[in-house]
Amino acid sequence: MEKRTAAYCRVSTFDQSTGMESQVRVLKTYCEQNAITNIEFFCDEGISGTKSSRPALDRMMAAVEAGEISTCIVYSFSRFARSTTHLLNALNRFKATGTAFVSLTERIDTNSAVGVAIFSILASISQLERDLISDRVKCGLANARAKGKLIGRKKMRDSVLIRKLLKSGLSFRQVSSIAKCSHGSVSAEKAAMKKEELDLTNKLATQAAAEKELRAIGTVFPEIPKA
Repeated sequence: MEKRTAAYCRVSTFDQSTGMESQVRVLKTYCEQNAITNIEFFCDEGISGTKSSRPALDRMMAAVEAGEISTCIVYSFSRFARSTTHLLNALNRFKATGTAFVSLTERIDTNSAVGVAIFSILASISQLERDLISDRVKCGLANARAKGKLIGRKKMRDSVLIRKLLKSGLSFRQVSSIAKCSHGSVSAEKAAMKKEELDLTNKLATQAAAEKELRAIGTVFPEIPKA
């Protein structure tokens, strides 16, 4: 099957009513000037650019994955991707399927040497963006913990009661019924108990090994009697 060229356009509800018409005209002119035929337009109208999933975009990317698209042409990055990460992920999919990508406003063509360089720069920027976000999240969590704030969902189960019931030999279902909690809560408390017991066992074993080593050292180097 002959591959076709995909032309993608998008306008949101905040764009002018002629926005879609303008993009289509520019893309058609580009294709005519470059003798590009067998074009299919994918148009999302009245959809915000903050959404990575859009009806026409999803259909186009499905065609890309199926190996039906040779080149994807867009009016600009902002009409196509919602973020640098979204753009880079799409470019990676294009690269994997051998699909060229052209953005008219930014004058980017991934088939050119400059396009390859831009792709590398975008990859670096995207990685930096992920690292910065990760650092901010870690810093925020550390600050919250330092202030004594609870991170995550508040534990609602009665841990003391559940543990007493488990140690008495009752089944998970019986414990769940008496403690008025879910089966998952009982299972989570059981796992926490096992972890604490294992940690205690390891700690005692480490202490015993250290004491044994100290006794061995005392045998080799006995204490010198005081005068």
